[in-house]
Amino acid sequence: MEVAISAVTGELLSRFISFLMNKYRSSLSHAHPEEQKKVVERLQHLLMRAGTIVEEADARYITNSGMMTQLKKLSEAMYRGCRVLDTLSCLYLANRSRTTGKAVHLESHDALESLEIAVANMAEFVVLLGGCERMSRRPYDVYLYTENFMFGRHAEKQKLLIFLLQHNDPHGDHAPAILPVIGGASVGKKTLVAHVCGDERVHSRFSSILHLNGDSFMRILDNGRSMFGMVLVVITFASDIEDDDWKKFHSFVITMGRGSKIIIISRLQRLARFGSVKPIFLTVLSYDELRYLLKTLVFGSVDPM
Repeated sequence: MEVAISAVTGELLSRFISFLMNKYRSSLSHAHPEEQKKVVERLQHLLMRAGTIVEEADARYITNSGMMTQLKKLSEAMYRGCRVLDTLSCLYLANRSRTTGKAVHLESHDALESLEIAVANMAEFVVLLGGCERMSRRPYDVYLYTENFMFGRHAEKQKLLIFLLQHNDPHGDHAPAILPVIGGASVGKKTLVAHVCGDERVHSRFSSILHLNGDSFMRILDNGRSMFGMVLVVITFASDIEDDDWKKFHSFVITMGRGSKIIIISRLQRLARFGSVKPIFLTVLSYDELRYLLKTLVFGSVDPM
């Protein structure tokens, strides 16, 4: 008898919880227009704050790995929030807010919650950001050279910058530090490296920047004897190489100026074995990032909403 009562009680409790959950979801899917308007306004306010933080962080040299992780999470929440805001704004303008599905309202609340958490956790980040050195930028570059700008990759750009600007001899034998940048086709590996190499501090730090490919990188052994000072070598590999060839190359680059650096660019994860520091792995930009980029390219700085 007690077992039967327990089973019935458990079933009733389960149904009651399901009823409450369905009721909550139903209330979201039939939210009052005023409530939806408040969600839109709150999203707009948070996105403005998040955009300000990301833009300011993008103009500073960040050396703290924890700050880089926070920046990545904030930018992801920001791009997602932008997409949800665009969707809600379109529905609101089309007077379809009462008939929108559950998915849109549930996602809008999820996006709002994620963005609120991300922004709320940035208090210490903003304080520490004030102590980071500001980058030197030429005015209006982003407007004059729109075909050569780099979108997103905020954390990855900071990691690459710090690698190039740090003073480190990983093995204590003047061996140059080696950073592999690994990723699939057309994910922006060369674009990222080219963007960072164009930084003023990177240019002033290295006496020369060499761009080589996997077919000809061994020629540096014959033509590189006259190089002086710190040198940055960027090598793009389309295929794997023999360990013996790399040892010969590495034996030579040890003779280059102290503080020289090497960047390996490739699709092959196997080449990460030559790195002396943790590789940077690039993946395809998320749907939210690509959507934001498309909107920016089409409408520029003008808000279409």
